[in-house]
Amino acid sequence: MSFHAFVGLAAALMATNALAIDSMLPALPDMARTLGILQDNDRQWIVTAYLLGFGVAQIVYGTISDRFGRRPVLLFGLTVYVLASIAAAFSGSFETMMLARVLQGVGAAATRVLVVSIVRDCYSGRDMARVMSLALIVFLAVPILAPSIGQAILWVAPWRWIFGVLTIFGAAVMLWVILKLPETLHEEDRKPIAFDNVLAAFRTTLTTRIAVGYMLAMAFVLGGLFGFINSAQQVFVDVFHAPEWFTTIFALIAMFMAVASLLNSRIVVRLGMRRVSHTALLGYIALTGTHALVALAGHESLWSFAAFQGGAMFCFGLLAPNFGAMAMDPLGHVAGTASSVQGFVTTVVGALLGFYIGQHFNGTVVPLTLGFSLCGLVALGIVLVAEKGRLFQPAPGRA
Repeated sequence: MSFHAFVGLAAALMATNALAIDSMLPALPDMARTLGILQDNDRQWIVTAYLLGFGVAQIVYGTISDRFGRRPVLLFGLTVYVLASIAAAFSGSFETMMLARVLQGVGAAATRVLVVSIVRDCYSGRDMARVMSLALIVFLAVPILAPSIGQAILWVAPWRWIFGVLTIFGAAVMLWVILKLPETLHEEDRKPIAFDNVLAAFRTTLTTRIAVGYMLAMAFVLGGLFGFINSAQQVFVDVFHAPEWFTTIFALIAMFMAVASLLNSRIVVRLGMRRVSHTALLGYIALTGTHALVALAGHESLWSFAAFQGGAMFCFGLLAPNFGAMAMDPLGHVAGTASSVQGFVTTVVGALLGFYIGQHFNGTVVPLTLGFSLCGLVALGIVLVAEKGRLFQPAPGRA
């Protein structure tokens, strides 16, 4: 494939995940009524069940893809995603929906692991960060549009058709992979599934200081993001009493991430991943900390919320691709397993942190803003430990 087609397919694969989370946010009240969910905060399980399946399944996909290749494993995951989307569309109870959502996450997990592994098969260092940033530009259009897509579906059809759209999209991406994506793992690089080899790859992934540091820092930053996703619909309805603004402001906030990702693709090769991402992390902490103080003082409004969240997401768009690239860069020889382990840790830890933050929703934005701020501070502490107290510049010998 051409470079731009490669980036486009990577973005489409990543979009299967974002669509499965964000498109149904406007439908959560309708889904709760149909499925008999009585407590408002329990709606968050519809998001969290997916994220947990998405996170846990990643632990196996990398090892399997290191043995059998990227393409067949990716097609298996997309098949599970499509079938689970169909099951979710026909769910008649909360329990059935939870099972379908977990399985949908299990299928989508293959796209997360395999996209990173495929990109790492073909690129490294700052070029890898550039590819991921360009893919994220397209991918981030999905959070901008997904809630509006969900809302548009609700205007003309029941919420079940949201899962119908996910089914169609997943099948289209699967066909694209079948027709256009070659195998990127060379035959000589395939590794047998042997306990000693798998253990050695896990040990390498979990003992490489830089890789572990940026993996854990990313997990905590994601915790704040997942807390926002869990609580977003309730914030606009119960705090600001402005459900009509939900999809518009959610889209504007997501646009800040897209702009930041585009900016990152332009500046990362010149400035370096650490200078960009460390500056963004400090900005993230400053913005979320100030936001928490505003909320605690009782001066929050719909527009201050949108402004602070947009700024925080701009910083997130600068740090996320670079944290991911730095975590993977020293692990090219075990890219599949490394991507699995890192995806498992960042998603599961982030989902649990986000669920914890979301479950503390109390009719104000204080728990959400405090959660964002604290997660950012912990992420900074982890980065400082990983870099031995050094920010903005790599240690000698590193890119």
